[in-house]
Amino acid sequence: MVTERIESARQNYINAKPAISYERARIWTESHKKTEGEAVPIRRAKAFRDTCEQIDVTIFEGELIVGGIGEFRKCGILTPEFSWTWVDREMDNFDKRVQDPYVMTDEQRDFVRKNIFPYWKGKSLEEAFLAQLPKDTAKIAVDTGIVDNDSKWRQAVGEITPDYQDVLFKKGFGGIIKEAKEHVSKLSITSAEDMKKKDFYNSIIITSEGIITLANRYSEKAREMAETENNAVRKDELLKIAEICSKVPENPPTTFYEAIQFLWFTQIGAIISENPLALNVGRFDQFMYPYYKADMDKEITTKDQIQELIEALWIKLSEWVWTISANTAEFFAGYNQFQNLTLGGKTREGRDGTNDLSYMCLKATERVKTHQPGLSVRVSQDCPSSFLEEVTHLVSKGTGFPAIHSDNAGYQMLINAGYEPEDARDWNNCGCVVPHFRKTGEWTSAVNINFTAALEFALNGGKSRITGEKVGLNEKDPASFTSYEEVEEAFYKQFNNLIKHSITATLVAQKLHKEMVPRPFLSSCIEECMVKGKDLVDTGAKYNLGPVLTGIGLAVTSNSLAVIKKLVFEDKVTTMETLVKALDADWEGYEELRKLAESAPKYGNDIDYVDDIAIKMANHYYKEGHKYKDINGNNFNTAFMGISNYLPTGKVVGATPCGRKAKEPLSEGVSPFAGTDTSTPLAAMRSAAKLNQDVHSGGTLLNLRLNEDLVNTKRGQSNLGSMIQSFFALGAFHVQFNTISTETLRKAQEKPEDYKDLLVRVAGYSTQFVNLSRSMQDAIIARTAHENY
Repeated sequence: MVTERIESARQNYINAKPAISYERARIWTESHKKTEGEAVPIRRAKAFRDTCEQIDVTIFEGELIVGGIGEFRKCGILTPEFSWTWVDREMDNFDKRVQDPYVMTDEQRDFVRKNIFPYWKGKSLEEAFLAQLPKDTAKIAVDTGIVDNDSKWRQAVGEITPDYQDVLFKKGFGGIIKEAKEHVSKLSITSAEDMKKKDFYNSIIITSEGIITLANRYSEKAREMAETENNAVRKDELLKIAEICSKVPENPPTTFYEAIQFLWFTQIGAIISENPLALNVGRFDQFMYPYYKADMDKEITTKDQIQELIEALWIKLSEWVWTISANTAEFFAGYNQFQNLTLGGKTREGRDGTNDLSYMCLKATERVKTHQPGLSVRVSQDCPSSFLEEVTHLVSKGTGFPAIHSDNAGYQMLINAGYEPEDARDWNNCGCVVPHFRKTGEWTSAVNINFTAALEFALNGGKSRITGEKVGLNEKDPASFTSYEEVEEAFYKQFNNLIKHSITATLVAQKLHKEMVPRPFLSSCIEECMVKGKDLVDTGAKYNLGPVLTGIGLAVTSNSLAVIKKLVFEDKVTTMETLVKALDADWEGYEELRKLAESAPKYGNDIDYVDDIAIKMANHYYKEGHKYKDINGNNFNTAFMGISNYLPTGKVVGATPCGRKAKEPLSEGVSPFAGTDTSTPLAAMRSAAKLNQDVHSGGTLLNLRLNEDLVNTKRGQSNLGSMIQSFFALGAFHVQFNTISTETLRKAQEKPEDYKDLLVRVAGYSTQFVNLSRSMQDAIIARTAHENY
């Protein structure tokens, strides 16, 4: 059981509604007014420092780990330098949003409209992006559900793993300041390159001073609170907090408690700096273990106290709310920030790295039931059986955690991407399912591409079946197609066009991020940035990979092409003309034909007929995307990662040949289309494993649902472990499971107040079921609940 302290914080987390704070935006704006004309990195750094000096400092009741991004415990912030226009349009109805609503008062809305937004008019990243994006690309890529990179021009990049091992815990931010000053002293004022480096290093000094100041303010606050605290135990806790915050993050930590507080201050700093997506914790059990072991060896703490600190961190990670537009929320539903924390796997030297903390983190997730951190595990062929047993035990609890990854496949993906072997072995998960490393700069979720829209354009003269608008390329009457190969050729032509516009939209966003929003705080957390004197946006990291294109609808599109191939051109039970009329009618009046379409081979059942179509599509996707280069000369990369993107992309696509009706969800990752994997979970795994997953360095995601009876015994969990190992032996990278019964999920829909802490796996992440829209809930319920292996 969790402690009373953790249960109290957990109840607050479950019941509190996310509230918006404008304090960061207010301070950021006032700072920029004072720094007009100064270099952009310096202005951003000073705004960060000013925020650290002025933002509200609150220590909530009973907290052991302190620090926040605003005055509310469950808090979101505004970042007008990225985008303010969507906030202005939407904030009057924040509390009424279908997905991810926020609390914001009339006073707050009035203040930001009068005092913040006017300054940023014409200066935000969003406005620059929309002004510079070619019109033909904008028609496809701005809030359409066809191509979407909204989160990269209304938001920050994020997608970074601070380097605790080689930078933060070795140097502290005080050491980083010293190092930056040494670099500045060696620069020449007559060199243009050195002048740029000088701005970079000075920006690092300023942001480092800022985070140290913020910690010192928390130290002072804790000491003030201790003076008036009557409870002797709490008084000692506050004095301990004051002591720790006066030491870290300025200095390297010396205890587990100091290290975990240091980690949280780093998270806060990154949030204040850019409100980022996928601010990954990384290999927590690896870099925190030396502090755990030293504490235990010296007997300065107990295992129960360490467990409570871990669970306190889980709460803090979940209290930050990523503030996003309604459109972005459709793609990332459930207040999810993708703070991924990775457990297990091999060390840099190739030995098993599982340790006590690996197990304690699994236990923390089971006990507190928070949606953060995004818990991932690395499973190797020779991982301890006890670790795999605990992994499958957690799966049986129905939280959707953990995401389970092949240790070797992740390694191979990074080797293929050009990583050194030791670094590739040291990978952590990024966001949802991206193999990553702490010395990497990359846009791992650069743009979403709707595969099924490309097929619709091929079969509808380049037009949307929903709106009738011409969006794709010209195409001949589908009734005139005389072979399956012609249909396939038309599809790939439209598909390539969507990839092209995805590249264009990403290049514009990349260019503007480099010009307008350098990242000094996060750059200070990456070793090579300091060595090179270059910001993350300027390829400062050791590894700089090209942006990742995310594919949506692989199964639906493959199934649909299989129907055309079989029913029209092989069995000849219908014609292209009749099939298109059925799609135009949303299958109304064509029920018998729909039954034939639904009975055709479906991806996810280990049927080569349709799986081969998916393989060809995935291979083409990689080759076509990989041939393009980003603004830094890096090849674009591909992924089949899963977020809630398969709902909004489905809403803009009409009926499809596979039998799916108009506006219904598509399929996510390399998962089967919901309800069509009618064989066994092993068959679904074999279909997914046929794809060449090692080339998709952005990750591949397989989402499966199991009847809870399959995993509620030790035998069932053991069978699940064997199935996972078999899947990974086929070369697959990732799998995750929902194990909650349909009955329970329906009850949660009927009485959400009784199921506030019910976690479900949405796609590449878990979140509270009751925080999802009804359509997202229904999409989860629609997945096949496999009843046997």
